[in-house]
Amino acid sequence: MPRSNINDLLAFVAVANERSFTRAAARLDVSPSAISHTIRGLEERLGVRLLSRTTRNVSPTEAGERLLRSVGPHLSEIETELEALSELRDTPAGSIRIASSDYVADTILRPRLVPFLRRYPDITVELVIDNGFTNIVERQIDAGIRLGESLGKDMIAVRIGPDWRFAVVAAPSYFERRSAPQAPQELTNHSCINIRLPTAGHLYAWEFAKDGRKLEVRVEGQFICNSVLPVMGAALDGLGLAYVPYHLAEPYLADGSLIETLADWCPYFQGYHLYYPHRRQASPAFSLLVEALRYRG
Repeated sequence: MPRSNINDLLAFVAVANERSFTRAAARLDVSPSAISHTIRGLEERLGVRLLSRTTRNVSPTEAGERLLRSVGPHLSEIETELEALSELRDTPAGSIRIASSDYVADTILRPRLVPFLRRYPDITVELVIDNGFTNIVERQIDAGIRLGESLGKDMIAVRIGPDWRFAVVAAPSYFERRSAPQAPQELTNHSCINIRLPTAGHLYAWEFAKDGRKLEVRVEGQFICNSVLPVMGAALDGLGLAYVPYHLAEPYLADGSLIETLADWCPYFQGYHLYYPHRRQASPAFSLLVEALRYRG
């Protein structure tokens, strides 16, 4: 069998991790048809099917899983070492992929990325918007962002934001129709705006704590979304009570567009952290980005 081109293996790993020819093609900056042709050629040379294809899904076969486990880590190491060569450049360079929710991307990353990218024009940052718990290792993403309490022990974590709490809010027009709840249990009698966790698939239970007592309340309402930003919009439109990060609601609380209730029941959570697998040698570009995002109080 002729020696496979490393680009073919890179294409296979991208498709296997992304579970999509379209997303893999976008990641490698090629057309979906080109990457599909590359995979077919690799399968023909190896004499085995590497990917199982359906109209809705792409997944590795048994042979594909074996190839992914064997070559995937080595390709990642090669990419890391090549990026590390940028130390020899006059200016740092490289590409960095970060998985983040749209809310965190807009409120935490965006204000810090703008000056960072202007300062380092040869560094490219790609944001992978995912409101679930992305497996950054499987998808070959350099880093992700999560709350400190949800981080795995095998990850390096860098705090990028302060501790924060949720707020239960609604528009004045809603409170004209309904009196404000005095305790979390009363939320079951209200119209609430739900958020569905993309990874778990279920509706998020609102979390409360007071005087050492913790409660989780599952609420109901007419509007459900998988992102907090439309939830905020629905609250402003008067569709019901919403459970949102306080600093996201703060400007609207200040101008009277929203009213908060149950503030004494809303606990603080650990701040957001940038997390990434332990790597033997982080690229200079990645190290610079970590320092630019680090929270300093």
